[in-house]
Amino acid sequence: NPYGDPGQNPPPPPAYGQPPAYGAPQYGAPQAGQPAPYGQAPYGQAPYGAPPAGAFGGTLAEWLTRVGGALVDAVPSIILSVIGSASGSTGVSALTGLISLGYWIWNMIRQGRTGQTIGKSAMGTYLVRESDGQYVGGGMSVLRGIVHIVDVIPCFIGYLWPLWDGKKQTFADKIMGTVVVKR
Repeated sequence: NPYGDPGQNPPPPPAYGQPPAYGAPQYGAPQAGQPAPYGQAPYGQAPYGAPPAGAFGGTLAEWLTRVGGALVDAVPSIILSVIGSASGSTGVSALTGLISLGYWIWNMIRQGRTGQTIGKSAMGTYLVRESDGQYVGGGMSVLRGIVHIVDVIPCFIGYLWPLWDGKKQTFADKIMGTVVVKR
C-alpha cells in the first residue's frame, strides 16, 4: 500500500534540499500524463490566446494625439458651461453642470467597455491595461478619471509627463497601470 497502513506513521519527508524519492508524487505538480491544473498553463507559458505580459498591442499614442482626444471630449462640457453661465440662473447652471457630469460618467464607462471615449474614437486611440492589453472596465475607467487629480496637483505636470516618459503615461496611467495606444 503506497499510503501506508492505517495507524502507522507516514514515511518521513526527504531531508531539506534533497530531492524526493524517484516516482514519489510532488505536492501541486501535475503527474505524468495529466494536464496542468485548470487555469494554469504548462511550463510557465501564457495561457492560450493571451498576449505575453506587457504586450498591450498597437503603438503608444503620441502626446498631441492624446491632447486632441481630450479636447474633443471637453467640447460638450464647454458648451454646457457657456450656456449655464450665460443664462444667469443658478438653476440652469446647476442643470447644465449635472448634464456635464452625466456626460463625463457615461464617456468614462464607454471608455472602460470599448477602450474609447468619443475623443479617443475621433483620434483612433484606445485605453488598455498595460499588463495584457485588455479594456479596463467601466468602474476602473471612472476611477482613472478621478485619479487624474494627481496630474493636476503639481502644476499640471502629470499631463505633460507623457512628453518624456518612455511609456507615454500620465501619473494617473502609472497609478492605474494603463496605456493609451493607437491601433
